[in-house]
Amino acid sequence: MTQFPSPADELRLLDTELRQLDARRAVLLTRRAWLVHALQAAPVRTASPVPGARRPETTAPGVQNVLLLLGGVLLAVAAVAFTLVGWGHLGITGRSLVLGAVTLAALGAPVPLLRRGLRSTAEALAGTGLVLTVLDAYALYAVALPGTDGVGYTALASAVLAVVWAAYGLALGAPLRTAGPAARPSLRLPLPAAVVAAQSPLLLWAVAASAGAYAITAALLVTAALDTVLALRVPLRSVRAVAAVGAYGLGGWGTFAAGWLSWTSAGPSAAARAAALLLLAASIALTAAWGAPKPGLGTHTATGIATAGGLTGVVAFGGLLRTSLPDEWTVPGHLACAVALLAVAGAGLPAPVRRGIALASGCVGALAVAWALPVVAITLLGPAGRAGSAWSGAPADARDAVTYGLPWPADAVTAPLVLALVAAVLAVAVRAAAWRPYALAGALTLAWATVFVLPATLELPYAAALSVHGLITAGLLGYARRTGPRLTALVLALITSLGLAFLALASETATLTVLAALTALFAAAAPRPGLAPVAAPAALGYATALACAAGASLGLQPQHTALLVLAVPVAAALLAARTEDVPTTVSIEITGALAGLLAIALAVAEPALLATILALCGLIAAGTAVRKDRRSVGHAAAVLFVLASWVRLASWGVGSPEAYTLPVTVPALFLGAFRRRSDSSVSSWTAYAPGLSVTLVPSLFAAWGDGQWQRPLLLGAAALAVTLLGARHRLQAPLVLGGAVLVLDALHELAPYIVQVVDALPRWTPPALAGLLLLGLGATYEQRIRDARRVREVLGRMD
Repeated sequence: MTQFPSPADELRLLDTELRQLDARRAVLLTRRAWLVHALQAAPVRTASPVPGARRPETTAPGVQNVLLLLGGVLLAVAAVAFTLVGWGHLGITGRSLVLGAVTLAALGAPVPLLRRGLRSTAEALAGTGLVLTVLDAYALYAVALPGTDGVGYTALASAVLAVVWAAYGLALGAPLRTAGPAARPSLRLPLPAAVVAAQSPLLLWAVAASAGAYAITAALLVTAALDTVLALRVPLRSVRAVAAVGAYGLGGWGTFAAGWLSWTSAGPSAAARAAALLLLAASIALTAAWGAPKPGLGTHTATGIATAGGLTGVVAFGGLLRTSLPDEWTVPGHLACAVALLAVAGAGLPAPVRRGIALASGCVGALAVAWALPVVAITLLGPAGRAGSAWSGAPADARDAVTYGLPWPADAVTAPLVLALVAAVLAVAVRAAAWRPYALAGALTLAWATVFVLPATLELPYAAALSVHGLITAGLLGYARRTGPRLTALVLALITSLGLAFLALASETATLTVLAALTALFAAAAPRPGLAPVAAPAALGYATALACAAGASLGLQPQHTALLVLAVPVAAALLAARTEDVPTTVSIEITGALAGLLAIALAVAEPALLATILALCGLIAAGTAVRKDRRSVGHAAAVLFVLASWVRLASWGVGSPEAYTLPVTVPALFLGAFRRRSDSSVSSWTAYAPGLSVTLVPSLFAAWGDGQWQRPLLLGAAALAVTLLGARHRLQAPLVLGGAVLVLDALHELAPYIVQVVDALPRWTPPALAGLLLLGLGATYEQRIRDARRVREVLGRMD
């Protein structure tokens, strides 16, 4: 029988089904909303594309525009041909009447076309009509005004055409405001064409009137000013683009022409007229930058325009000063104008204008510093030429001391003023936290350059130049103790001291005095925090130079001067042992090592003294190696001691190689034995092979070339002893090296007897012996392989 559910169970089932239906309904509603949104975004295609069918390469509007453009061009060409050469039987008057009628028809046709929404066709016909108006102007000139000046008529015609095209564009084109969504279709071509036509009237009028270069330049700048107004005020993008191109082109042309007039002006009157033109150009540029940012004129562009305007203003006032002041004040005059321009740029100006003016002032300052750089370079590098002719006599003045045959730049008397002015501007004007450290470093460098070139610029006495440079060095070292640009001050102090040292080479007394003073200055600055890595090695370097100069002053030979120079490595070793700063220690040790090398180089000419210098250097290195962190210097000390002994033996005329090699072999063997005792993993090749090879190999070569019997006998006895010791202690290196040398030494001794035996044997004996040897080798090949393996195993078990 069928069982029916209870009412409670049936109710529970119905609730479950209803919940499932609700969930399904929610899914379907979500899908429906998505489909509705997709249909609104993109209409559904009625038919899917046929597979393999080609897609069109151009769109219908593109084809339409190309056809209209070609049609308009062909109509314009036909009109030109008609006006110039066609229908000759009508005459120019008849052709002008026909052309005028066609022009009116072409200009009037866009009106009904725009009403019907055919904008592209209307644009094409309007363009044709504009070209026909140009031909109408030519026809009018040919019919009614044939004797009129062509340039003047062209200026008037271009002005009239600009007005007519602008009126036509305003009548049928877009108004000079942003069109709303319900605006009627309008023409885009007439207004930009009117702007293009308006570029030439003023220029052509000036040329027609033979107004001169100043008037032509003024016409260019006035036209550029009008273009700037259009570019900033008119909202239509096409008009702004054409006006901006005209403003850039004509404004740049006019600015360049005004700058050339200012540079070539011979008197204040001509310079004033050129300055007026330059100020007009600067005002145009600054006005354009003031109106930024506009659509299509970003902040960076506005900054660039303001920079150009600031530079133009500096050139304007600088040109006035150039014609009124002597030649040496040309650069300071322009720099003063740039500083004044920077002072005028207050907080009331827009940010792009302020940045542009600051950048323009910075550019002028950089150019002024570049103009003064040759003076600094000659003052700094010129004294280095005296290195080849030291102590030739004190020069007449500071300029003669620094030039040393080099030409002094013309009109450079104001170079210190330029450098000082730029330094003051950097120190005062730059306040941004990010740029302040760089500005202070630059100001310090320029202030240093100002004082550095002052003695040579003013032609002060030679002693005054030495004193000034010494005071600069001391002042920079004192300034480096502060929290300012310490690195810059240190570098400048070091550069100044080098220049001072070269400058002092002209006189013996000056050289000794300056080197002693520099040594004391840097030695006094070395204990200051942060200065030691530079000041300490500088003091040692100048002490080395002082030792060389003192030796030359005392009339000592170079090899004897080397003993004086050795005092510097000794002082460096002592200072490095007491210094805890790692960079300072390294710089001191490097300087001491270089001084030691210099001492060795000075003593090369005398071997006996060279041996002493090498031994003293080895002693210094050995003392340095006592420190725990400098144990590796002991190797250098050993090398120096060995070199000292070799040089000493060579100076005594000792030719036996054992005298040179045994002093190396004995310490090397002791070190090898000590190393093997402390580290049992070290092999005999590492411990003993270097020491044994140093003596055995050179002695073997000497024995082979020695005709006496004593050397081969002693070498054989030594090789035998080494071999026996290797066998006794089961050491591979002594066994192999000693045995090899012993065999080669024995062959050398038996060689004469072997030669006598070979000469006494018949000629067939050597081939027979060779055949028997090969037979024996072949017959015992396997046994010899086993013996070789056994020997290899025995050697492998040795250390």
